[in-house]
Amino acid sequence: MLRKISNSESKSVTFSAIILAVGGLISRILGLLRDRLLAGRIGAGQELDIYFTAFRIPDFVYGILIAGGIVSVFLPVFAEYFKKERANELTNYVLNAFLVILIIICAVLAIFTGPLISLIAPGFSASAKAATVLLTRIMFLSPIFLGLSSIFSGILHYFNRFLIYSLAPILYNLGIIFGILFLYPLFGTLGLGYGVILGALLHLLIQIPAVKSTGYFYKPLLNFSFPGLSKMFRLMIPRTLGMAANHINLIIITAIASFLAVGSISVFNFANNLHYFPIGIVGFSFAISSFPIFSKFFVNGQKKEFFDNFSSSIRQIIFYILPCAFLMFILRAQIVRLVLGTGQFDWSATRLTAASLGIFSLAIIAGSLIPLLTKAFFAMQDTKTPLLISLISVIFNTVFSFYFVHLLGFSNIFSRFLINLLKLESLRDIQVIALPLSFSLITALQAILLFCFIIKKIGNFKYQEIYYSFFKNFLAIVLTIPYIYLSLYILASMVNMQSFLGILIQASLALFIGLVLYIAFAYIFNSKELSLLKSSFIKQFKK
Repeated sequence: MLRKISNSESKSVTFSAIILAVGGLISRILGLLRDRLLAGRIGAGQELDIYFTAFRIPDFVYGILIAGGIVSVFLPVFAEYFKKERANELTNYVLNAFLVILIIICAVLAIFTGPLISLIAPGFSASAKAATVLLTRIMFLSPIFLGLSSIFSGILHYFNRFLIYSLAPILYNLGIIFGILFLYPLFGTLGLGYGVILGALLHLLIQIPAVKSTGYFYKPLLNFSFPGLSKMFRLMIPRTLGMAANHINLIIITAIASFLAVGSISVFNFANNLHYFPIGIVGFSFAISSFPIFSKFFVNGQKKEFFDNFSSSIRQIIFYILPCAFLMFILRAQIVRLVLGTGQFDWSATRLTAASLGIFSLAIIAGSLIPLLTKAFFAMQDTKTPLLISLISVIFNTVFSFYFVHLLGFSNIFSRFLINLLKLESLRDIQVIALPLSFSLITALQAILLFCFIIKKIGNFKYQEIYYSFFKNFLAIVLTIPYIYLSLYILASMVNMQSFLGILIQASLALFIGLVLYIAFAYIFNSKELSLLKSSFIKQFKK
């Protein structure tokens, strides 16, 4: 029975997205618990800045070679070879080749970690740099495990077996939490790194039985000139450079933050993690579930089906993410106090993180659309256009980051406006909020450019439906907002706002009221997305 459930296939993009969203929700909740434990036990200080900085290079390897490379190009090529009945052969060549490549790259980077950390965090002291170098070298095992795991993920995606895949990030976060609770007290900051490695290993192991059930069997094949592998390398080059650009954005931000007040790196990372909560649940769920469908339709020349699914996925993302973005902005203070406001995480760090989250929330809609837009390009085996847009983003992010940090360094109209809007009165150093501001503007620019280029590439796919759907859903959330603020005001007088329970009750009830009213208004406006949700369940369970 358990094997049957784990190997079950999803019958629609929407239901696949629901499975991924539920798994993503559990994983993100564990991620919030992880961040709360980090904030409460360590606090926004030097030690946590070291931990987040140590993530940068291994995360860079993961982002450009795995998330940006293997994940993006393996599935379209796998679809071609599956049609030729050579999918198993391709998988073995890819698996062994990337195992060798990842080991070599991580070994070389481990040798040069010292100079790289000096480049990433030039504002760190000598002792902080030394601790960061050691922790980074330990964490280089993580991208190796995740690289192999991502190949297995691609196979599960092709066969629409999303349940087991959705468990992998849950186990990854559990590994990190285990490191915080049990390994950090024993080994200090190094224990946090051991937890990351444990999580990556679990991410890999959970998928192996499900992959074997698809008919895959391992063979030690290694040939870098194998045609399918060569094609993957050609497709990977622009995509890898594009993802490198995105990670360079974060590296630039980390470097700038290392010169700001102590704890700035932690504040930025905590707020960034929180704003990715809805993006991971909605944006990535639809992107991952749509990618195999897009790839199959493109390979088979089914243009109409491709366009219809693309339009439907865009509209559903907008429907689900609009209330998330607005609610996160409205409830930003409550969210930060509930998730991070504990232990060593002081009041000034809480206020700065809440302000950063408020700025980040402005880019949640764009950030949720970007994964789907890029997956559509990859399914059409176009990795160059996203690269061009990513390079433009890096340039503008660098310029805006320095400019906004400069503007927030002294009193002026701009800084006073942000202080009043985000309620940062009495805080002396607020320059860290320049970083999410720049990041959010660039995210919006990136989404707009991707959408414009994809319209130019595929022509008229009834994108007017997207605009019409957006207008209806936007009107629904605008009508809901006054009731959310009213409920917050009333509830604040009924509960103790100085206690965790009081804040939880206020935020939960306001969130519930907001979502119920949004759905009610969407129903009144005859939203097609509600009908799609209902029909996906009927299709999945209909015999």
